[in-house]
Amino acid sequence: MTNAEPHAPRTVVPIEPSLLITEAFDQAQVTELRHSVTSCARAAGLRGQRLDDFVLAVNELITNAVRHGGGRGSLRMWRQRGGLVCEVSDHGHGISAQRLTDRSRPAPDTAGGWGLWLARELSDAMDVETSTAGTVVRITTALTPHPTPTHD
Repeated sequence: MTNAEPHAPRTVVPIEPSLLITEAFDQAQVTELRHSVTSCARAAGLRGQRLDDFVLAVNELITNAVRHGGGRGSLRMWRQRGGLVCEVSDHGHGISAQRLTDRSRPAPDTAGGWGLWLARELSDAMDVETSTAGTVVRITTALTPHPTPTHD
C-alpha cells in the first residue's frame, strides 16, 4: 500500500513557453508566412510603424533564405523579456565575412544586397551565425508598452 499523502500541485513549465510560430517554408509559403508573422506580432503588442518595420525585416530574412539559402528555410518567433524575437535559418553556403561586416547602406541603384541591411536597420538587434552549413539570423524588437497620456 502506498502512502496517499496529498502533494502540492506542481507547476509545469513549458520548454518554450512563448513560442508563437515555428514554420518551415519555401517560396510558395512566403506570403502566407508574412501574414502569420504580422498577426502574431500584432497580438504580441507591436503596432504602427514598429509592426510594419518588424514584418518588413522578417520578410527580408525569409526572402534571403529562399534566394540565397537553398530555396527553403525555417522560421521561429517568440516573446522574450519584453521583446519579440524572430529567427530565420537556412541550409545555404553561408554569408561572407565581408558582407557581414559591411554595415554601409547599399547604393540606391543596387538591385540586391538590401536584405541584411534592412533587417539590421528595422530591428533593435540582429545576430547572425553563419557557416558553409547554413545561416541563422535572429532579430529582436522591443515590445514597448502603450504610452499613457499625460495630463498637464
